[in-house]
Amino acid sequence: AQIAVSKCPACPACPECQHKPCPACELSCPKIPECPSIAAAPAASQPDDAEVVARHRTKMLARDMVNIAECKPGQVCRADALNRSRVIGQKGITLWMTGLSGSGKTTIAEALERRLLYKLGKNVFRIDGDNLRTGLTKDLGFSPDDRAESVRRASHVAALFSEAGVITMVTLISPYRKDRDAARALHEKQGIPFMEVFMDVPLSVVQARDPKGLYKKVAKGLIKGFTGVDAPYEAPLHAELTLKNSELPVEQCVDQLVMALTAAGALSGHAMPDGLTPPDGGVHINRITTAPEALLARRKEAETLPKVPLTDIDVNWLQVVGEGWAAPLRGFMREGTLVQTLHFNSVLHDPNNVTGDYNSATTDWMQSSFPRERVSSPVPIVLPVTDFTRRQIAGAGAVALTNAAGVALAILRSPEVYELRVRELIHRTFGMTDDEHPYVKELLKPGKDYAVGGEVELLGKITYNDGLDAYRLTAEELRAAFKAKGADVVYAFQTRNPTHAGHAFLMKDSRQKLMARGYKKPVLWLSPLGGWTKASDVPLDVRVKQHQEVMAAGELHPDWTVMAIWPSPMIYAGPTEVQFHAKSRRAGGASYFTVGRDPAGMPYSSDGPGHEEGDDIYHPDHGRYALMSSPGVGGMQFLGFSKVYYDKKDHTMRGKDESRPDDFISISGSKMRKLAALAAKPCPPTIPSDLIASKCIPPGFMVQKGWEIVSDYYIRQKTGDWVPYSKQLGGLPLAPNMRSSAEQPFGKVAFTAHFVGADGAQISPWHNLALYPTASEPSFVNFVCEIPRGATAKLEVQKEKPFNPIMQDTKKGALRYYTYGASFFNYGMLPQTWEDPAKKGFNGTVGDNDPLDVMDLSSRTCKVGEMRKVKILGDLELIDQGELDHKIIVVDAEDPLAASASSAADLPAGVVPKLVEWLKRYKTTDGKPENKLASDTPTSAARAAEVVKECHESWQALKARGAGTTGFWLG
Repeated sequence: AQIAVSKCPACPACPECQHKPCPACELSCPKIPECPSIAAAPAASQPDDAEVVARHRTKMLARDMVNIAECKPGQVCRADALNRSRVIGQKGITLWMTGLSGSGKTTIAEALERRLLYKLGKNVFRIDGDNLRTGLTKDLGFSPDDRAESVRRASHVAALFSEAGVITMVTLISPYRKDRDAARALHEKQGIPFMEVFMDVPLSVVQARDPKGLYKKVAKGLIKGFTGVDAPYEAPLHAELTLKNSELPVEQCVDQLVMALTAAGALSGHAMPDGLTPPDGGVHINRITTAPEALLARRKEAETLPKVPLTDIDVNWLQVVGEGWAAPLRGFMREGTLVQTLHFNSVLHDPNNVTGDYNSATTDWMQSSFPRERVSSPVPIVLPVTDFTRRQIAGAGAVALTNAAGVALAILRSPEVYELRVRELIHRTFGMTDDEHPYVKELLKPGKDYAVGGEVELLGKITYNDGLDAYRLTAEELRAAFKAKGADVVYAFQTRNPTHAGHAFLMKDSRQKLMARGYKKPVLWLSPLGGWTKASDVPLDVRVKQHQEVMAAGELHPDWTVMAIWPSPMIYAGPTEVQFHAKSRRAGGASYFTVGRDPAGMPYSSDGPGHEEGDDIYHPDHGRYALMSSPGVGGMQFLGFSKVYYDKKDHTMRGKDESRPDDFISISGSKMRKLAALAAKPCPPTIPSDLIASKCIPPGFMVQKGWEIVSDYYIRQKTGDWVPYSKQLGGLPLAPNMRSSAEQPFGKVAFTAHFVGADGAQISPWHNLALYPTASEPSFVNFVCEIPRGATAKLEVQKEKPFNPIMQDTKKGALRYYTYGASFFNYGMLPQTWEDPAKKGFNGTVGDNDPLDVMDLSSRTCKVGEMRKVKILGDLELIDQGELDHKIIVVDAEDPLAASASSAADLPAGVVPKLVEWLKRYKTTDGKPENKLASDTPTSAARAAEVVKECHESWQALKARGAGTTGFWLG
């Protein structure tokens, strides 16, 4: 009747309401079939309540917002997402899980929630469609508009949770693509990670599952407009992850989701721009100065700084900290960092600098406010120095770290010098007493009673010039190499031994395990340890060349293998050290670490309380167990394995089959070494039980060319020219008149630097170079530099070698170095002089049978073999085992000091006492007693000139009578 009234022209319109009959109107339309003035029209449908509400909602959502001051991420009113995620240890992300009803959204989300919360300790929340409909979306139906609004509300709620750092799962059917795209757009606008996860399950499967019985109701006609049946479902076109969970078990689906979250950085809270796992602490450390202008400026700065000399082990550790392998450490440990490492195997970390640059501040023993974040730090990384060095760098704002050639490798800023409590360090790191342990023995070397801590700046990338630098990739270079191979996960395998088929089996098996977890392109990091190792270990170059052959043979295919040297020294600290091995691999992007029995372990090197030499220091199973249960592993996961054996039946290495134990042979490392030394050949088809007696190696045990490399080493172990570990070669500054062999560079025992004349022919610096520049000036002489200022290699002219080249001294086949501290003078010899042992000196001492030694105090650093005109200032007479060894003090004739100094007494204050101390004590760090001087006061310049003249006359007499039984080469 109301419709009829509203359509009838005879009925007056309501003056107040155009769409409803006016309540005050008493007129009524005539009851006639149709309106007299128009044809009868069908009744128009009124919009239902849901449609009216939807239209109103659309209008309200489209209106402009005024007087709203939204607090956006990064503003003062709200912490930015990056800092928030670092602090809470995870990154907020929305997992939008879409699919048909019964496609497994809730089941998989619940399993993922349990994994993240209980196993990984992550804050996670699930927004489920059914739960929303009891509250937030209770007012919505199932119309397209209401479905869109349900998605909109869920996406806003999810965005709030994710922005707060919560891993948020939304499990909505959300059938329409445009609605899901709107949810994605909302997250992208706010800079919040969004991952669409499509549960790709056929309709027939979900109908068979029917967990809520809804499909049965649909089939009976009780439910209309059901998604996927008689209402559309628009599958995602570009979902980040598609799970065909009808073909996969739930746990495998969860594995894939965890993998995706890991790659997105959600489980660490740290940025992952390359998709690989971040370093410990989440901060990529790279302290290498590469920009040409900055590098030049820093090198010039280094020339002006006090010097701290480095040993081979120190250089290895410098590379470790400078390239970021010990992240977040940025240099050698300060004392507070060392104390934490020794007591907690971890250090506090302040990536947000809320405690005033805690990580680079000098240790404050009264500090009361500390960072809350702690990262793994299992082993001490310290720079030991002598008391002499401590005093030389006192008060300096920066020091130069120099190698054996005196070349500055780095600048260490704000040095903190502290007492190094070596015994405490040993006991807490190694947990045992064995002074003959190879690394402990290095720590116990006398004189290094202090340590220097501070942040470093490398003066370019550290190289070793040993033919292996191509395999020394920085952490950044290594990560780029993994991405170039398309890696979606990296697993590391460390080795300090040649790779046999057992190792290859384990590496390939690890790869298969990762692929079974859903990874598409696992890449192996074959990671030979490159730093210092004990003398009995296989040399680095042998291992690298053998690994190359294993890869060339396809045992470890180059398509999925990257061989890159890990630069750390080996300290043989068992369960403690292996934690560092694993932690450090994270810097290179590794998420998994393959670990076996007795990692980083070794036998005792001496008898002691409760043990005998040869006993295992650590239980073979403890290292792996300690690593896999360590609280400091972060996101690193492990692929453990047990011992493998050679299977005589199918000629492979594998785990033992206990049902046929007689088919398996154990080939230990010692047995392999014996077979290699015997040049063992391939065994006959019937494998003998005693391989040693048969002098044969089973087929398939090792790639043949690789075996030949290993065998060659053990056959020529004592005569070959090997690269034992990463040890810098070359780099020694030579004068233009010097020639050396590229095949035997500085750093090798056979290094030889020959002098040549103007015509290029070899000459002798001892016999062919003149002592006096001019005969009329006896106070000036020619000085030949053997050891440049700052260098520590003990270089000297060789009296017995033809043409008397400069070589480095050796003792028992090992190169010798000055270990007391960086020399502050150029050291060398005077040509055409000889301290005759037949002549008596102070208190009955005799000459030391060498050319005269010289200490040049010029400000200029000489090059090896360089000859300079110098002024004689005095002489310090060193008494060494009954010999009198003159040390002539000089200054370069062109140095400003030469014009003002007539004797050693004219040298700047403190120089002579420092010379005296050096000469007396430089051998103490080799475990020898102090030297003695005839006097702590240098002789006069005139007396020193007389000594030079006398020794020149002795040389002339030597030349005149010939070498005799001396063994000298006299030309």
